[in-house]
Amino acid sequence: MVIPLEPEVRILQVAESTVRLDKYLAKEYPELSRSRLQKLIEQGYILVNGCGAKASQKLNVGDKIYVSLPPSQPVPLIAEPIPLTIIYEDDDLMVVDKPAGLATHPAPGHTSHTLVNAILAHCPDLAKFGDAMRPGIVHRLDKDTSGLMIIAKNNSAQQYLINQFKARLVSKGYLVLVRGKLSPMQGIIEAPVGRDPANRKRMAVVTGGRQARTSYRVKKYLGDYTLLEVTTETGRTHQIRVHLSAIGYPVIGDPVYGVKSAYLKRQFVHAHRLGFCLPAGGEYREFTCELASDLRQALTLICPSQNSI
Repeated sequence: MVIPLEPEVRILQVAESTVRLDKYLAKEYPELSRSRLQKLIEQGYILVNGCGAKASQKLNVGDKIYVSLPPSQPVPLIAEPIPLTIIYEDDDLMVVDKPAGLATHPAPGHTSHTLVNAILAHCPDLAKFGDAMRPGIVHRLDKDTSGLMIIAKNNSAQQYLINQFKARLVSKGYLVLVRGKLSPMQGIIEAPVGRDPANRKRMAVVTGGRQARTSYRVKKYLGDYTLLEVTTETGRTHQIRVHLSAIGYPVIGDPVYGVKSAYLKRQFVHAHRLGFCLPAGGEYREFTCELASDLRQALTLICPSQNSI
């Protein structure tokens, strides 16, 4: 099956003046080159206050920029025989243990070897409903985060589960290793998260960001490290990693917000617990999965005498 990508449409409101249009857009779209942005402006995909513009146009406070990026080439959405660890399955959903290194769904530049490709091989009917590029997906994990995810198998189940996430009725627990001895042993981090103004590819705690709340409990002190059980009441991009870095306890193995580790190739974040109500009957169920093997090995190497959890 070949699914055309939907165009990305955004409306940006300018908060600073005397900035060239192309320079302003370069900060908002760091993945696009300046020449690509200038071409899009020439082709009329980018408007200022509803009118055509030039790349060199100076912006004023309050200007509205309408950005309608043309769709990329069609993405082939194909089933792939990628091994899946299924924790639970019924007629409405699956709970899977996603491995690290597997993106949740296809995207431009990464059109294969994703969780969606894997679940289509297991359940081909998923391609018949929902978002064309994200069939069955109701929430996401970062590519390099391992652990539990729910996959809906029909439209009604998908909407039922999405509504639970929106209402913050889903219980999510993560195992996270940070540098330092975190004290107090339990607490709440509440700080707004948004794009880092100095680097649009990163997130940060910023004034005017989206409200975000993270709770933690110390599971075990391991020498100069702390193993935490973390729960999130909101689902902001990179929330756990950003919040823990902001309070001075960076996540081990995280090259963006944390500290690199000789023992890990990715961040030590594992979604080990997930609780929600089943679509059929509304029964609350909670599922858990073991720490991923690379994270268990890292614990052994980091602190050989205290690696059990």
